[in-house]
Amino acid sequence: MNHKEIAVRLIELLGGEDNIVSAAHCATRLRLVINDETKIDQEQVEELDGVKGAFSSSGQYQIIFGTGLVNKVYAEFAKELDLDQKETVQHSEAAKQKMNPLARFAKTLSNIFVPIIPAIVASGLLMGLLGMMKAFNWVDPETALYKMLDMFSSSAFIILPILIGVSAAKEFGSNPYLGAVLGGILIHPSLFNPWGLAEGTPGVMDLFGLKLEMLGYQGTVIPILLAVYVMSKIEKGVRKIVPNAIDLLVTPFVTIISSGFIAFIAIGPLGRMLGTGISTALTNVYEFAGPVAGLVFGGTYSLIVLTGVHHSFHAIEAGLLADIGKNYLLPIWSMANVAQGGAGLAVFFMAKRAKTKEIALPAAFSAFLGITEPVIFGVNLRYRKPFIGAMVGGALGAAYVVFMNVAANAYGLTGIPMIAIAAPLGNANLINYLIGMVIAVSVAFVTAFFLGIKEDEKKS
Repeated sequence: MNHKEIAVRLIELLGGEDNIVSAAHCATRLRLVINDETKIDQEQVEELDGVKGAFSSSGQYQIIFGTGLVNKVYAEFAKELDLDQKETVQHSEAAKQKMNPLARFAKTLSNIFVPIIPAIVASGLLMGLLGMMKAFNWVDPETALYKMLDMFSSSAFIILPILIGVSAAKEFGSNPYLGAVLGGILIHPSLFNPWGLAEGTPGVMDLFGLKLEMLGYQGTVIPILLAVYVMSKIEKGVRKIVPNAIDLLVTPFVTIISSGFIAFIAIGPLGRMLGTGISTALTNVYEFAGPVAGLVFGGTYSLIVLTGVHHSFHAIEAGLLADIGKNYLLPIWSMANVAQGGAGLAVFFMAKRAKTKEIALPAAFSAFLGITEPVIFGVNLRYRKPFIGAMVGGALGAAYVVFMNVAANAYGLTGIPMIAIAAPLGNANLINYLIGMVIAVSVAFVTAFFLGIKEDEKKS
């Protein structure tokens, strides 16, 4: 079947045009909001040419086609349904309406943090390069090259409130440039940069008798999230009562001045305390429970992925980087992800159906690169037992990396790509990360192989 034929047939199997509320796609999946999912012919959808799996999650019915193919199918799909550019924006809101409050909250955080991952990863890799240059004396720290790389590597974390301000404002339906301004206020040069606390102490401002510490919020997460949320409410409220003729002058002015005062007086200090509290609590659990924590988190992470709540973890990881300078959660998630790939490989060797093999092998390698949806929903959950094997492998791999204190200097990358952000923290860190991957993949493979599959045992 060609792409148009696949799209036409897919619409039929989904219950017709009237049953499709909206559509969008990501790198690997067609994401649909459906009126009545009981009208979907699940078995026939999964048997359709090019489909590697289909499942319902996060308020959406998601069909896995894989990189490249999904773009071509969506193009024909959109033509058949007369979708326009606005549909992608509407789709996000339509999907949220079908989620429970927890899933909606996780989706909101995901929408805020996923777009800024490239900036964080780039800074993490630059920090790694800088660390190696310093450790091996490749460049004199007093040279212009070293100083420039130092500026390049830390910039994303210094202006993190601005990046989050823009992204959060878009998500909350506010003006993104006002979000950027609010982020800029929180890291203004007049404020003391907390990264330099070892060299001095911040001053104090007297605001009508109220003592305010002149401490900046560079690298922080929660203060700007809360501040932009409040700002969006203020902006929308002001816009409702201000005449259109003076909206451009009055609304931004009132929004920024009121949001700025509230951020400095209440939200900023509260957000800093909350963020530090979360990081401290997690670190205490991590240090107290040790490998047991890794065993539990690594074993259950794939279950969390099924709910979509894992997208909210980026906010926690960003907070860890700001507070303690390293991310010890990412290696745990990585073990769970590559273990799914190991179980998927086991399915490839056990399966007799050609379509199962065709899906299992590329899906397994996709998991090794950090993209787990194809192997989880298209292979392991379909036969159930491989998913259990992956949980076992993920648990043991995570227990090892926690025991060896493996960490990352950024967030967003798992599997093989995470090597790039594990290496900068030292050779031992990298070696133990690789050993953890071997443990996770091999245990998942052996366990899944031992449990076996029944090819007629499909996930309903």
